[in-house]
Amino acid sequence: MSNNQSVNGSGMVVSADNHHQQQQQQPQQPQQQQQPTFKLWGGRYTKTTDHVLAKVNNSLTVDKRLYAQDIDGSIAYAKCLAEAGLLTQSEYKVIVYGLETCRAEWSKGTIKLLPRDEDVHTVNERRLCEIIGPQIAGKLHTGRSRNEQVVVDMKLWMRDAIRDLQQQLLELMRASCEVAERYLEVLMPGYTHMQRGQPVRFSHWLLSYAFYFREDFARFAEFSRRMNVLPLGSGALAGNPFNINRHKLAADLGFDDVSQNSMNVVSDRDFVVEFNFLCTLVAVHMSRLAEDLILYSTKEFNFIELSEEYTTGSSLMPQKRNPDSLELIRGMTGPVFGQHCGVLMTLKGLPSTYNKDLQGDKSAMFGVYDQLQLCLTLITGVIQTMRVDEDRCLSALGYEMLATDMAYYLVRRGIPFREAHHISGEVVAHSEKIKIPINKLTLEDLQEICPHFDESISRIWNYENSVEQYTVVGGTSKLSVQEQIRTLRAFIET
Repeated sequence: MSNNQSVNGSGMVVSADNHHQQQQQQPQQPQQQQQPTFKLWGGRYTKTTDHVLAKVNNSLTVDKRLYAQDIDGSIAYAKCLAEAGLLTQSEYKVIVYGLETCRAEWSKGTIKLLPRDEDVHTVNERRLCEIIGPQIAGKLHTGRSRNEQVVVDMKLWMRDAIRDLQQQLLELMRASCEVAERYLEVLMPGYTHMQRGQPVRFSHWLLSYAFYFREDFARFAEFSRRMNVLPLGSGALAGNPFNINRHKLAADLGFDDVSQNSMNVVSDRDFVVEFNFLCTLVAVHMSRLAEDLILYSTKEFNFIELSEEYTTGSSLMPQKRNPDSLELIRGMTGPVFGQHCGVLMTLKGLPSTYNKDLQGDKSAMFGVYDQLQLCLTLITGVIQTMRVDEDRCLSALGYEMLATDMAYYLVRRGIPFREAHHISGEVVAHSEKIKIPINKLTLEDLQEICPHFDESISRIWNYENSVEQYTVVGGTSKLSVQEQIRTLRAFIET
């Protein structure tokens, strides 16, 4: 490679001499005319935009996060234009050089943003013009509209965002499996209606949430496949008139297919709605887990102890250890859901194709992603560091929770379940009436209610035996819980 050549970010060799010659051949435009009036749409305007409208119209503070995706899409589109004969190979290489130079400025934080820059697309095109000159830079937008450009940028960003969230879900599932295995022997009450129901393994309860997160992961994977459709090549609404190869463009950008209707795609934000819904569902699952953990960490339950890393103190009461990490997760779920609803409400009254109402789509998309990332990090840390009090969990069990086992005992003696359930209920009522624990009732007491009881009834008053009878797939026996752990770990590793 000669000294007057350089390699751009795409591995292409750009000749500085050729670039200089091309710029020298371009007609020189007065600095004061080119720079202050740089807009992507201003040719037919003679008046300056109202300053309030200019402020409201500016989305750069939000969409500058898309700078890399915007450059990736522009490089791919430039290649497509070159293959269609609308750019020479030399022009294509110069454009790539300019865009990669712009990317470097963004990544280093040296990019200069000007008050007149409306959005990230404006910045990138302005800088491209400044770096390589407007004669070549001005060809990049041939047949392309910001209406489609913003959609491809958002989809490229969303693909990466989904992968990030899926990785965090896997880490949360992995942490849940590790804790479930560590406390496999711990028994605790299982609750319905917040009332003690039946004995279960602590691990069984924890893994119930891990399976929620597995389904969240799978939903993201299925959604990622469906949303991975290229919008670029749709123009403002009517399509692209230059016979570009959209399927080749899709392959270059990693899309699986191309959109089939240009009017549909420029206003389509269903992928944002669905992304936000999936994020909301994950947040809801985390909020429910957080609520259980908050309850279980109270002195009234005391099943778990949260690490000091994930609690805070009180400004007045020195003894307090508040589960603020979990309360913040629970609290963030509302705003996440709110942003999901906001996008839906924006869409409900829009006429076809692009409308500027859609400018708010990116803040909602970024917002739910940012909050979900924080929540997933927090909840994973809480799970990894919490301590389970085995004795306290066990002491919370009561023999009245084995009333269902009593019904099952009678069923095994040939009594229909509905009758067995009724008999077991009578036993519970008798126990409460005479204020004697159900397991302390005499055989005579039981036989007065039902003659099918015999000495073998004493075997049911054992919590370990109770949980171990649930050997069915998905049950709370040790073998069943171990199989759940194996199932989740196999999922995590694939």
